[in-house]
Amino acid sequence: MARQMDLPPGPTAVAGGTAELLADADRDGSWMLLVNDTPQSHVDLEDPTHLEFEYVRRIGHVLDLAGEPGAALDLVHLGGGALTLPRYVAVTRPGSRQRVVEIDQPLTDLVREHLPLPRGARIRVRADDARVGLAALHPASADVVVCDVFAGARTPGHLTSAEFAADVHRVLRPGGVYAANVADGPPLRFARGQVATLRSLFRHVCLLAEPGTLRGRRFGNLVAVASDAELPIEDFLRRCARDPMPARVVYDQELDRFAGTALPVHDAEAVASPEPPEGVFSR
Repeated sequence: MARQMDLPPGPTAVAGGTAELLADADRDGSWMLLVNDTPQSHVDLEDPTHLEFEYVRRIGHVLDLAGEPGAALDLVHLGGGALTLPRYVAVTRPGSRQRVVEIDQPLTDLVREHLPLPRGARIRVRADDARVGLAALHPASADVVVCDVFAGARTPGHLTSAEFAADVHRVLRPGGVYAANVADGPPLRFARGQVATLRSLFRHVCLLAEPGTLRGRRFGNLVAVASDAELPIEDFLRRCARDPMPARVVYDQELDRFAGTALPVHDAEAVASPEPPEGVFSR
């Protein structure tokens, strides 16, 4: 596996503010990327299959189950950060072609200089807005699209609409899978709208999330999964139950109840995800 070549600098100016790479004192060879003092990514250079953040581990389950085990796939990552998931796929699905759209070029330069990618990783990073980069991709060119984009601590509104989701659908191959990080807190109005939006375009949708977040007890990250093919719900259930912080899988009638009367969100009324309460994602 690749290793860091030198010690990263201290706080560094990037397009989105200030970024810093901090060594993980509890795990050798691991680094935390902070942007404006908010933990944004965690990378284990010794073992890229280690996914520290709970919601990232849940997206990892989606990637593991998106095709035959170990088979190479074509993936699009909207939002790059420290390239945690592209590193994971490069090791778990060797030969996969991965395209990353990350608007912050100085951030990407910092990460690539100090946290080298695994050898042989086929990862291309394009500096662009996620929606613009998505629109430039060919129809039916990806097996998986992952969206994990934040401006500050919020997902931009133009990445939450039905028009955006329709372009994701266009880029996916038949049976392809979309996974999105949805950050929300009580009363989960934003997450309900995202479920309604995805269900207006995809035949099958589910949510993977920590029970307290689903009950509206705390702010957190829900992973929305969508596809025109049936989702591997039983496999999701088993994997999420074994996680250090077990998650629930919400689907079918339970997802009907969760969405309630929420309607699909369109560009005209799309807003950014809610601002997390002070201290939720702080350093």
